Amino acid sequence: MGLKLAISGKGGVGKSTLAGTVARLFAADGRPVLAIDADPDANLASALGLPVELRPTVHTIAEERRLIEERTGARVKEFGQIFALNPDVSGIAEQYATHYAGVDLLVLGAVQRAGGGCACPESVLLKSLVREIVLRRDEVVILDMEAGIEHLGRGTAMGVDVMVAVVEPGQRSLETAARVRDMAAALGIAHFAVVLNKSTDPAGERAWLADAFGADAVLGVIPYDPRIIAADRAGRALNDAGADDLLALYRDIQHILVTRYERHPAPATSDTRSLP
Repeated sequence: MGLKLAISGKGGVGKSTLAGTVARLFAADGRPVLAIDADPDANLASALGLPVELRPTVHTIAEERRLIEERTGARVKEFGQIFALNPDVSGIAEQYATHYAGVDLLVLGAVQRAGGGCACPESVLLKSLVREIVLRRDEVVILDMEAGIEHLGRGTAMGVDVMVAVVEPGQRSLETAARVRDMAAALGIAHFAVVLNKSTDPAGERAWLADAFGADAVLGVIPYDPRIIAADRAGRALNDAGADDLLALYRDIQHILVTRYERHPAPATSDTRSLP
C-alpha cells in the first residue's frame, strides 16, 4: 500500500527541505516515490536538488489550461459553466511529473482566482488528482502542503497515513501546527506528528514540543545548522551536500515513519483444511 505523508507547517519552517530530503532517502532505498508540491509557493524542486537548467521544464498542473479544459469539459476562468465534478485524471501523474534522482515530482500550483477553494475547473481537477494519487497508488507519496492543507478533501485525507507538521522554536509556529493538527483530525487523518527544525537547544526544545503535542508525536529534532542554509541558498538537496551527520537525522525520521505508519496489505490466506 505504500506510505502516504502530508507535510505542513508555517511558511519558512523547512517543510520543503524535510519533504525533499525524505523523498530522496526513500528513492535511494529503491522505493518508487511521488513527491507532490501542493504549496502555491512551490519550493520542492529546489529541495529535491533539481538542477536550475531543468526547472523550466517542470509542469504546473494548475497552469495547464488545455489539460484542465479537456478533463473537466469547461473553459478556464469562465463562470456559469457546467463541468465534470469527478474528472478523469488517469495518466496525468505519469505524463506531467518530472523525474529526478529517483523521485517523480508533480507540481500542482495555485488556482488563480478569488475564492481559490471554489468548485472551479482548476480546483476540481487538482483535488481529483490528489484523491486518485493518495487513494489508489502504491508507492511512497509525499505531499508538501501549505499550512491550510487546501488540496485535501475529507475522502482524500482518510488515505493519508500521517500528517506531519514542521515546527521551528516559536509560539506562532507552534500555534500553526496546532491548527494543522485540528484540521487533519477533522478530515479524518488518523495520525499527527511533528518535526522540530532550526533548534538551538535540542533537548530543551524537544521537551517544549512534547509538552504541546505529546512525546510520541515528536518524530525528530533538526538543529539550526549553516549547512542547511547554504544548501538551500545554492538550490542543492541536503542529500547532495556531503553533510552525512545531518542526513542521519532525517534518516532517523524516515525510519520512524516507515516502522510506525506504513500500512501493508494483509497477507493472503489459504484454506488448508482437508477436502471431504
